[in-house]
Amino acid sequence: MILKKYKQILFYLIMVLIIFLLDRVSKLYILNLAENSEILNVYISSYLNFYLIWNKGIGFGLLSFEQSIIYNSITFLIIIINVIIVIIIFKINNFTSYFYLLILGGSLGNLFDRLYYSAVPDFIDFHIGNHHWFIFNLADIFVSIGIFFLIISEIFVKKVNINES
Repeated sequence: MILKKYKQILFYLIMVLIIFLLDRVSKLYILNLAENSEILNVYISSYLNFYLIWNKGIGFGLLSFEQSIIYNSITFLIIIINVIIVIIIFKINNFTSYFYLLILGGSLGNLFDRLYYSAVPDFIDFHIGNHHWFIFNLADIFVSIGIFFLIISEIFVKKVNINES
């Protein structure tokens, strides 16, 4: 039983580490491209560019503030949320823990940047014509996918429970 728990913890750790490293490698690649200039704008396709911006807010540039007290407060809140996510992962023992792992891995990638650079490098610019979505990074994608599937699982789990009553 204990060996099984250690294997599960190791698997969870590896999954989070892979997500974190994918995010780090992508950001380091973009930062190396932008090393010689402050502005990076790489055309990928008619729907996608790499355009480097530094995000001081939370996901997709929301809640961006210049005051360090607000920035530090948001960073502290993110740390608390990550701790809560870790607790949730080990309290639940079903498939939804994988969705929390996606969120945790992405969140740790962005948290690292907040602590190391005092901002998060965002660079994926998805657009249709002149209509641009928020500029984001791989960590944001992992967090968004995890949240999306948590919502979907919650909807379907609720429906199953309602039908069983």
